[in-house]
Amino acid sequence: MSNNTQRYDQIDQWIDQHFDEQVEFLKALVAVPTDTPPGNNTPHALRTAELLKDFGYTAEHHAPPIEMVRENGMESVTNLIVRRPFGAGGKTIALNAHGDVVPPGEGWTHDPYGGEIVDGKMYGRATAVSKCDFSTFTFAVRALEAAADVTKLKGQVELHFTYDEEFGGILGPDYLLANNLTKPDLMIAAGFSYQVVTAHNGCLQMEVTVNGNMAHAAIPESGVDALQGAHAIMGELYKQNALYKQITSQVEGITHPYLNIGMISGGTNTNVVPGKVTFKLDRRMIPEEDTAAVEANLRQIMADAVTAFNKGRNDAGISISIKRLLMCEAMKPLAGNQSLVQALQTHGETIFGEPIPALGTPLYTDVRLYVERGIPGVIYGAGPRTVLESHAKRADERIDLADLRRATKVIARTLADLLSSPTA
Repeated sequence: MSNNTQRYDQIDQWIDQHFDEQVEFLKALVAVPTDTPPGNNTPHALRTAELLKDFGYTAEHHAPPIEMVRENGMESVTNLIVRRPFGAGGKTIALNAHGDVVPPGEGWTHDPYGGEIVDGKMYGRATAVSKCDFSTFTFAVRALEAAADVTKLKGQVELHFTYDEEFGGILGPDYLLANNLTKPDLMIAAGFSYQVVTAHNGCLQMEVTVNGNMAHAAIPESGVDALQGAHAIMGELYKQNALYKQITSQVEGITHPYLNIGMISGGTNTNVVPGKVTFKLDRRMIPEEDTAAVEANLRQIMADAVTAFNKGRNDAGISISIKRLLMCEAMKPLAGNQSLVQALQTHGETIFGEPIPALGTPLYTDVRLYVERGIPGVIYGAGPRTVLESHAKRADERIDLADLRRATKVIARTLADLLSSPTA
C-alpha cells in the first residue's frame, strides 16, 4: 500500500467514525436563522465560533463597520477566519462557505430550522447551500490533521465563513480581501452539486421606479397610470429574452443571457390610479459579455420605452429613476486552478464511483471576488447531482447525508494532495 493510499484510507476512516458528530454540527448551524433580508447574521457567526472552539479551533472575528453594513441593506455581519498552519513553505488554501441565505418562503413540510432527518436526508434552509459546507470544510480539515502525517505537509488551510453572498459579497470575501486580512494562493468555495465548477455567470440587479400621477379611479384621465407605464417598460425588457437566446456562451454548462423581473410593488388603493410603481430586475450575464455595455443597453431600452409611452400624450407622462442594486462580474477560469480541478475530479470519481465533470454554472457567487484578485478558485462541496435536486432557495431544501459524507472525504483528500505537493 502506497503512503498516499494509506493516508486516504486513514482520512476516510476518520470521517466515517466522526460523521454523527458532523451531522450534529450541521444541525446546530441550521438551527440559527440567517435570513437575508433582514440580514442579522452576527448571532450565527458567534454560534459557529463557539462550536469551532469545541474542536480546538480559534476563529478570528472580522466585522465590517456598522455604517457599511446598513448601507448594504443588512443588520449585522461578522466574518470568521480559522487558520490552520502546517509545515513551512507550501500554499495557503482557503475554503469559503457563506452562512447568509434567502428567507424560507412558503410551502415547507419540514421546519426550515429544524435539521430534521428523513430517509437519509437533512431538511432545512442552508442544508444544501451552504451551511452544509461549513461542516464539509471543517471536518475535512479535522480529518486531515487527525489522520495524515502532518509533519510531511506544508502550507496552511484557512476556513473563511462569511455572511454576504446573497447581497453580492462586498461585506464578506471582498471585505476580508480588500483589508488584507487574507491572501490565499488557492481557494475552494462551497458547492451545490457533484460538479467541479470553474466558471459562472455575472449578475446585474436594478431597481426601477416608475412615476406617474395619482388620481381617483372615477376620473382616471386626470392622472397618469404608473402601472400601465411599468407594464410597457417591462414588456420591452422581456422582449430581450428572445434576443438573448441567440447569444451563446463557449463555457460548457452555461447557455445564454437572460432577464427576470422578480419583484413589483406600488399603488395606493384599489380605487386609485397608481402614481408610483417599483420593480426589480435581474439580468444574468455570460462570461463573454461586457458588464458596462449590458447595463448601458438596459438603461437605453427603458428610456426608449418611456419615450414611446409618453408620445402623443397631453400630460407630462411617466418618468423613471433607476438604481443599480448589484453588479457581480462573471467568474472566469484562471490557469492556476488545474491542481484543484485535477485533485477534486480524481478523488470525486474514486469516492462517488462516477466521473466528475468540470464546467460552468448559470448561477453567480462571491467566488468571483477571489478570482478577480488573481486567486485561482473552483466551486466544490456537498450537494446532489444537480442544483435542482437540492431545492436550494426553494421549500424543503435538503442535503443527502451520504453526499455530505462523500464530499467531505473528497475535500480532505484534495487538501492532503495540495499540501504535500510543492508545485500545487
